[in-house]
Formats: sequence, C-alpha cells, structure tokens
Amino acid sequence: MTQPTAAGGQARTPARTQSLTHRDPAQVSLQDALDALGDPVRRCILRTLADHPDWTLPCGSFDVPVSAATRSHHFAVLRATGLLEQRDTGPRRFNRLRRAEFDRRFPGLLDLILHEDAH
Repeated sequence: MTQPTAAGGQARTPARTQSLTHRDPAQVSLQDALDALGDPVRRCILRTLADHPDWTLPCGSFDVPVSAATRSHHFAVLRATGLLEQRDTGPRRFNRLRRAEFDRRFPGLLDLILHEDAH
C-alpha cells in the first residue's frame, strides 16, 4: 500500500499503519459514542486534538495522567468509535480528530465535549 508524499511521489505505508482499523462514524451507535466520550482522559485527548492542526500531534505528546499502555488503549477506543484517525510517520503515530465526520453522525455532541470546561 502506498500514500502520497509531499514531493508528489508515493511512499510505502508502514505495516503497522496498514493494521489500523478506522471505523466510519456512521456505523457507530449513540451508546458507543457516549461510552467513548464518558472518559475524562479521552475527552482531554479530543480537546487537545481540536486545538491543533491535523496530523501534528504524535501519541506520545499528549499530557495525560496514564501510562503509555493505557494511553494506547484510549487512542484505540477513540479510533474504534470513529472519533480519531491515525497514521504512522517513521516511528511515531500521528492523529487527526475526525470532527466533520463525527458531527455528521452526531450533530452538536462533540461541541459539548470540546467546550465542557467553558460551562
């Protein structure tokens, strides 16, 4: 599998990226979305992603009070509920909040989460 490079060529997609499963938010139940959004660590990850451009934050850059293994689990839950897309670049895994896709499925729900501290 290949992906475009900045120079316009094709780069081989790393094998571990090929193993990532990204669920379409249209296939996610409201209960699954609420379960994923119910965890404060996952909400912190989402708020951090919302404040940065797509594909600029690797998993290890998030300031969350959990171990690396637990952080990895939280990313997997977010990916499985269609909230997050990930791709590998070298040894790091970068992230993108799938806001538009998730908003189409659950209008307004992500806004509540992203602005929860403002209330």
